[in-house]
Amino acid sequence: MLIAPPTQSSAPDRVSFDRAELGVILSLYGRMVAAGEWRDYGMSFLRDVAIFSVFRRAAEHPLYRIEKRPRLRGAQGMYAVIGMDGRILRRGHELRLVLRVLEAKLIRSVD
Repeated sequence: MLIAPPTQSSAPDRVSFDRAELGVILSLYGRMVAAGEWRDYGMSFLRDVAIFSVFRRAAEHPLYRIEKRPRLRGAQGMYAVIGMDGRILRRGHELRLVLRVLEAKLIRSVD
């Protein structure tokens, strides 16, 4: 009896951020930590979505979630920033443009 080798699917079993995407996210994270806004992060890599969660303290719910959903690439864009309350703050095709909604938090008026 012949046993066929397992076939490799073209779709990965988990979605993840690549090195360039993580570089962009961690650059923003570092600036927000330096500004005292963020303190911790967590990452989840699931079948349909990769999530980078940002926390003010480690024991709370995330302030923001940066999500990558490749299935939405053709429609709404695969990147999204989601607030603590579950609202989508921004969605798009380019990660840098989507993250601008969070960079606005760094801009403060000087009194």
